[in-house]
Amino acid sequence: MQATLSPLKFQDPLRTAKGEERAFVAFDGFQTLWFNTGTLCNITCVNCYIESSPTNDRLVYLTPQDVVPFLDELAEVQPGSVEIGFTGGEPFLNPDIIEILTIALERGHPVLLLTNAMRPMMRPRVQEGIKGLIARFGDQLTFRVSLDHWSARFHDQERGEGGFEETCVGLDWLAAHGAKLAIAGRTLWGESQEVSQAGFKTLVAERNWPINVTEPLSLVLFPEMDARVDVPEITPACWGILGVDPKGLMCASSRMIVKRKGADAPVVLPCTLLPYEPEFEMGETLAGSLGPVRLNHPHCAKFCVLGGGSCSA
Repeated sequence: MQATLSPLKFQDPLRTAKGEERAFVAFDGFQTLWFNTGTLCNITCVNCYIESSPTNDRLVYLTPQDVVPFLDELAEVQPGSVEIGFTGGEPFLNPDIIEILTIALERGHPVLLLTNAMRPMMRPRVQEGIKGLIARFGDQLTFRVSLDHWSARFHDQERGEGGFEETCVGLDWLAAHGAKLAIAGRTLWGESQEVSQAGFKTLVAERNWPINVTEPLSLVLFPEMDARVDVPEITPACWGILGVDPKGLMCASSRMIVKRKGADAPVVLPCTLLPYEPEFEMGETLAGSLGPVRLNHPHCAKFCVLGGGSCSA
């Protein structure tokens, strides 16, 4: 049984429960600018870090009018090509998603879209939009599909009976239309990297998907997150002890835009993992969000520092 997190930990942004200096991560330039398109999802997973569901609208749908000002500002803050990531919820539930993707792609940015490739994606109107994007932009647009495990047995434990086959059918459709594909799996079942990779390799070959799972960006296996489980707090000394370069953490190179239900405007967060914590809000502009981030949350330690996880490509 895993130890429970002490209530004394992750309380002070500057000091750990032991009174040591808390580590921080300085911003090192944009690798990815994330947009959370809304927390509504067509399914409810057992262990969704963002608690997406058919009823969770704590983060509302972003509109093109919400997205454009941040892309405009990005061009000033860091001119050139920057990966633009879209996550949810399920992005294909957002009624403006095709227009939003088009806006980002037309500006020349590579786009990474996270999806479960289920029914919202398979609606005829959405399919026509996707086919148009693939025809215009090709490999500039990557679809990273959530397939928790290479077997239906374990995937469906998380996402519900029949979910594995439905997602596989969505991947079949994307592959048939020439989409650039990647898979996001999970490490929940304690398999080694080699076993997981072999399982996905067999599945990919059986379904004839254009994915090379030996390439790091084509198969991403995410560490699990549970804020109730004990995890050490990170101090500056940890970088040397663990051999971790803070420049490799998500908050060194990413920010995420969200719009809270009832809010007048979107806000900027340091990463994709902390969508609801108001203490991590960094204002309403990118320029105002480029300060250091104190690692004052269990996810900072377990997912990013100890787990080596990153949502970016």
